[in-house]
This record gives sequence, structure tokens and C-alpha cells, in this order.
Amino acid sequence: MRWGGEAYRAADPSFADRVTVPAIVDTLSGRVVTNDYPQITLDLSTEWVAHHRAGAPDLYPMAQRCEIDAVMLEIYTDLNNGVYLAGFAASQEAYEAGYDAVFRRLDALEDRLSDRRRFLLGDCLSEADVRLFTTLVRFDAVYHNHFRCNRNKITEMPAIWAYARRVFQTPGFGDSVDFDQIKRHYYGTHAAINPTGIIPKGPDTSGWLS
Repeated sequence: MRWGGEAYRAADPSFADRVTVPAIVDTLSGRVVTNDYPQITLDLSTEWVAHHRAGAPDLYPMAQRCEIDAVMLEIYTDLNNGVYLAGFAASQEAYEAGYDAVFRRLDALEDRLSDRRRFLLGDCLSEADVRLFTTLVRFDAVYHNHFRCNRNKITEMPAIWAYARRVFQTPGFGDSVDFDQIKRHYYGTHAAINPTGIIPKGPDTSGWLS
């Protein structure tokens, strides 16, 4: 198996751009097939059905795709990407624009999830929940402090916190999360933001299982 730049250069020997993940790599040829991360999970949901575990939920049902796509776009624009716009901002104005987008979306999600719904589209998990979870699970551990998205923590938003724990405790979510690795990656690789490379001991993550 090729990793990193080797897999990209196996697909294109002239490749000299920045290596990004996630990416799908063909295990036979060692070549990167795609790094189109918004499409990767949709492909796994729709094109790889024959390889799904028995009883696996349909995360992208045809009848709800328009609504799922709309929710995912809002989440990506304001939250998934917003934390990075704030965290890597080179000016006060850019930082505040990213910060405001993050908490505008979190407030909207708090309202949405306060409406007696288990997941974003109702009682069933969808691709939108997958996209939201990846940011929520990193928020208090990384984005709140490291990226200065510090108005409040996820644990201080009752509906979102209950939802985040519900998703975390769903098989396939929390059992694939390594908080120590998450912190080591962010705090240890962004020298411009954290020049000392010190990794915070907190926060206490035991509440995710409560």
C-alpha cells in the first residue's frame, strides 16, 4: 500500500501539489482514485451498497436528498469550513466573519434540534448527521481554544450536546474517535497558531458516554 505523496504520484507522476486527505486509494495499483471528500461519503452510501453491513441505514435516501443537500451545504459553509476560516484567519475581520458564521449556524442547529427530533432530519440518521458530527466531536477539544471559537462550548448547548452524545454512542461514530490523536494533530502541526506545540490535557471527554 502506498501512502501520502506516493499514492498521488502513482496516479500522476507530475503531481507536485499539496497532499490532502481523506482520499480513496486503489489497494491493487496504489493510486489515488479520488480526494473529492464531499463526494466520497456519498459514493460509499450509494455506489458501494453491496458491501454495506447487514441492516446498515440508508444515509442518503432518494426522497430526502434535496433536504439533506440543503442542510449539508449550510453546515459546511458556516460550520465545517467556518471553524477553519476563524482558525487560520490572517486579519481580525476575517476571524470575526468565520466566528460569527460558526455560532450563527450552531444557534440555528440548537433551535432545530430543540424541536423533539433525534437527528437533523427526524428519527433517522442521514448523511447530514455524519457531516455535522465530524465538527461537533472536535469542537470543545480543538476548535473552541485552538481556533478561538470560544463563545461557548458544545457542552453548553443543551440540544446540541444531547444530540452529539446520541450520535457518538451510535455504532460507527464514537468507537472510531480518538480524542488524543485529534488534539495531537491540531495542536502539534499548526506551528503558526501554536508555536510551542504543547498539547492540552483537557477537556474531560467522559461526558460523551453519559
